[in-house]
Amino acid sequence: MYSVLFKCEQAHDDSIWSVAWMRSEKDNVENIVTGSVDDLVKCWTWENDELKLKWTLEGHQLGVVSVDINPSGNIAASCSLDSHIRLWDLEVGKQMRSIEAGPVDAWTLSFSPDGRYLATGSHTGKINLFNVETGKKEPPLDTRGKFTLSVAYSADGKYLASGAIDGIINVFDIQTGKLLHTIEAHAMPIRSLCFSPDSQLLATASDDGQIKIYDVEHANLTSSLSGHGSWVLSVHFCPDNTHLVSSSSDKTVKVWDSTSKQCVATFQDHYDQVWQAKYNGNGSKIVSVSDDKAVHVYECPI
Repeated sequence: MYSVLFKCEQAHDDSIWSVAWMRSEKDNVENIVTGSVDDLVKCWTWENDELKLKWTLEGHQLGVVSVDINPSGNIAASCSLDSHIRLWDLEVGKQMRSIEAGPVDAWTLSFSPDGRYLATGSHTGKINLFNVETGKKEPPLDTRGKFTLSVAYSADGKYLASGAIDGIINVFDIQTGKLLHTIEAHAMPIRSLCFSPDSQLLATASDDGQIKIYDVEHANLTSSLSGHGSWVLSVHFCPDNTHLVSSSSDKTVKVWDSTSKQCVATFQDHYDQVWQAKYNGNGSKIVSVSDDKAVHVYECPI
């Protein structure tokens, strides 16, 4: 059964825009990181079916737009409207590095599957790449398009996809830096995209209320999922390669079966738009964050 497991109300003092969940390889701690308009990044641990605050990470001067955790689960990255990317050591709760990204040059960010790079979208349409170890900027990938709102790596490390404000998706070959596909996916902004764990499919979420799934190799549309009553703000594939979770400004979190193309669960527990929802490492839980300042955790049948 799908059910609400835990609610942390007033987790931040303002809207929570982003969340990431990753287990630390070193000590098996389940870390959940949240980023809020209150300028703070918070690190929580999930244990005994409870969310416990571990660190409050201060440093950003303006609202935190996006957070991610590296694949080994010990470093978090955050980017803010203050045009800085910050890297945090989750074991000691300290800032490791601050990277100046330029004005509106870091919107969403994502760690590469090997944890060595950070990709961020920018208002110029370029995807900026940063070396995690040195903080240095690598040669960017140029979509030659509009404001890049969302970026995602494929798990096999081959592809990097971006979603733009005009509804266009670009898929790059990381090895060569070549643009493989430009897909006119939506008529409105793409707030989120995500590859399936097997790297074969790409799911997109847009302000048009639709979730679309494309086959990565040929860039063909394989399915459209509709059911949200407003903007779809996030989409995330389950580790089982079949289910997806989405969140929306209609205040709901929905779980979908990509094979049957059906919505299998709807959570209506937030009081305001839900900016992001993510699965944990084995697909047994979902975490969601909202403008209502709350963090919710849900149980999923495996």
